[in-house]
Amino acid sequence: MLTDAAPAALALVIGVALLGAGVAAIRSSGAQPGLGRRLAGARQVAVGTLLDPDIAASLPSRPVRTAGRIRCPEPFVTPQGDRLVAFHRDVEVAAPGGRWRNIERLRETRSFELWDHDGWMTVDPAQAAEPLLVLPRVWDGAVGELDEGYRPAIERLAAEGAMPTRARATTRMLSVVDRLLVLADVQLSPSGGPSLVAPRGGYLISNLDLDAAMRLLGGPRRERLLVGAAAAAIGVVGILIGLALAVFALASRA
Repeated sequence: MLTDAAPAALALVIGVALLGAGVAAIRSSGAQPGLGRRLAGARQVAVGTLLDPDIAASLPSRPVRTAGRIRCPEPFVTPQGDRLVAFHRDVEVAAPGGRWRNIERLRETRSFELWDHDGWMTVDPAQAAEPLLVLPRVWDGAVGELDEGYRPAIERLAAEGAMPTRARATTRMLSVVDRLLVLADVQLSPSGGPSLVAPRGGYLISNLDLDAAMRLLGGPRRERLLVGAAAAAIGVVGILIGLALAVFALASRA
């Protein structure tokens, strides 16, 4: 009996191990396959088309992807002159053990109109999922290069025995000159007028075309993503084979 069960057990152990290793590799790649599936798998509908109540009512009950330009009467302006509707900045420092800790999380947004030549709809980027799907600006350097405003946070960490050694700042922005892709739900008001609302988890907003956004979601270490996906797929096959062998072994004993 043990001999009959050995192949099934071996296949299951190998399958589970490969699946676990594959998932770990995907996570370490920095990839976000869930967001990628949501963005790429959605139906793309023009803004003007969504404004037709009959078409909006006929859409499936899942988010759609739409594209358009930004119109915002009161964007905020950075010291560098960028006119923005969303500004996300995270400042982190690394302790001697290598663990990164966030010392600033800044979010500033303005509602805007997403428009094409056939109409416009309002989007509130405060309800966007994170991260914004844009190419980030990343600064990396010594802690001493940070502005004086971060000094109290650094001193507090030092007092805890975790004096930081490195710092990095990651900034993501949406400018009024960007063309956007937005993943959103379409909701009909009691009066019948359609509007864009944040789906579960928030809007997905990107200033990249779809192919570039998918590459961004593939993470900075795409080779790990590919290896991890292959290992996970083989692991699933191994588990299925193990289960099939177990069922066959049980049937043969009956």
